[in-house]
Amino acid sequence: MALPGFAVTFWTFVCLYAPVGGYPNGKVREACTSMVPCHGSSPQLLPEHTITVNATQFKPGDNIEVHLSGPDFEGFFIQARDAEHLDNPAVGSFVLADRRHSQLLTCGRTKNSAVSHTNKAKKKDIKVYWIAPGDAPKRVQFLATVVKKYRTFWVKIPGPIVSQPDVMSPTPPLHATSEAMSTSYPVSYISKPFSASGCGSTKFCIRNPSNCDPGSASCFFLSFQEEESSVFIEMSGTSEGYLAFALSHDQWMGGDDAYLCVNEDHRVHVSTAHLKERSYPLLDSENALEDVSWRLMDGVLQCSFRRSIRFPAYKGRFNLDTSYYIFLADGEASESGLIYKHHRHPLVTDGLYNVTGPPQDIGGSRSPRLIKAHGALMFVAWITTVSIGVIVARFFKPVWSHSFLFGKELWFQVHRMLMLTTVMLTSISFVLPFVYRGGWSQQAGFHPYLGCAVMALTIFQPLMAGFRPSRHAPRRQLFNWFHWSTGTTARILAVVAMFLGMDLPALDLPDPWDTYAMIGFVAWHVGIDTLLEIHSYCLVRKVEVIEDDRVQILQSLTSAEAEGRLFKQIVLTIYVCGNIVFLVAFLTAINQV
Repeated sequence: MALPGFAVTFWTFVCLYAPVGGYPNGKVREACTSMVPCHGSSPQLLPEHTITVNATQFKPGDNIEVHLSGPDFEGFFIQARDAEHLDNPAVGSFVLADRRHSQLLTCGRTKNSAVSHTNKAKKKDIKVYWIAPGDAPKRVQFLATVVKKYRTFWVKIPGPIVSQPDVMSPTPPLHATSEAMSTSYPVSYISKPFSASGCGSTKFCIRNPSNCDPGSASCFFLSFQEEESSVFIEMSGTSEGYLAFALSHDQWMGGDDAYLCVNEDHRVHVSTAHLKERSYPLLDSENALEDVSWRLMDGVLQCSFRRSIRFPAYKGRFNLDTSYYIFLADGEASESGLIYKHHRHPLVTDGLYNVTGPPQDIGGSRSPRLIKAHGALMFVAWITTVSIGVIVARFFKPVWSHSFLFGKELWFQVHRMLMLTTVMLTSISFVLPFVYRGGWSQQAGFHPYLGCAVMALTIFQPLMAGFRPSRHAPRRQLFNWFHWSTGTTARILAVVAMFLGMDLPALDLPDPWDTYAMIGFVAWHVGIDTLLEIHSYCLVRKVEVIEDDRVQILQSLTSAEAEGRLFKQIVLTIYVCGNIVFLVAFLTAINQV
């Protein structure tokens, strides 16, 4: 049955380029002072939501976890203020725990002094971190405005009060601790870039890309060189904010020993920290590093320091004579040294390594192997097997109708083989992220939801084909439309899911190359589909001649299709080669991340 060829084009571009309605973006700076939303109604009196904190006392520089929770709400606005003068401006600054649902705002002269929503999606709780400033008042109270619906909201819900202990003078801010602590040791400036000489022979090195030069702006470099009872460590990479590495017993963040080099107003401060799951690093109150040096040049941050191999007296510091997974991350930092969550997945070694063992020169990957396999299998399935299978079923029935394979028409056998291969590849690929995450991922946006829809349609399609009516049955036309609609919807959703998945932190193919390449593939498929549709239309017109209101058949459609067989086979060959080129490009990009 002939189906409208341009329908695939229409469905694809409607799905990919249809405008999406916007939501309130939470940029409510006008309410910085009053904390009252401009919704044209009065606030509610009895709050339903609560604010909790993980500490009751603080020193300047400490970070306090602030938790807003309660029944579903759409919007919120959080500040910290002087508990004795609640009408005064906000004090301190915040760090986000989840950038999807929260954003930082600047109220008055204090940067990042408030937190608000990013969209009106329903939320039950929000977690942020408040950083106490150096000039913090003695007692600080957290306040929150919560919007349940547009005209249902609460203003300045009172939260806990945290206070400073009675001290004669304020303690230096924690984010500047590395400077204060490192004064026990000389802090020097590195005069020239690090060198990779000795990697694999006298020192243990991690480089990304492999074998890159540490002096290059595109090279991330970490080295460990054992010297008697200590290890000298060098870290280098492109960053205007911070570089950090961590030693971990597994490939997940949490319970790790971390070392940070942070650019604070064009000076680099080195500190140690403890990573607790995916929360803000807990900076150490004592420094265990010596011989600290740093260098900032052309966007490349370099720092070096020395630490003892064993630290029996320091809780949270790992001994360096044991094997660990090694993380290397980079991200943004404020001028005051506050670090933000890294936007891309950290570089992680593919196994456990002992940095004081035999010297090695290894690489790492910013994408876990299971996620790479997931992406590769999906690209193979939805760029090659599905696309070729659809073209064969739609345009090669007349061409291969008299050729048989295992008792069935050739076109049907090729189509069925390619589609069953797609089902197998998609099913295997679908399981891999769940194996890697150990469950559902809350950090992947709409991608997993689309993936589940694609998986369901992929399973439903062959099941429906198993109940296909005979060729001349009355219900055959209805089946054909359902079969086409299900397959087309699955393909569109798969393309959208791939668009979203390519930029997730766990894979994160190079921007903007990945987007242009996927747009190129969609255009390539639509172009070939349109070309073959026009060719089929021309063949149909060729068999009709209008003369005296009668249609004279000059030749049969089968004969006309036979004349177009060579053209279609040439187009199919070019199409398959083009798909392979796209596939190789995507697989190469996946292998390099």
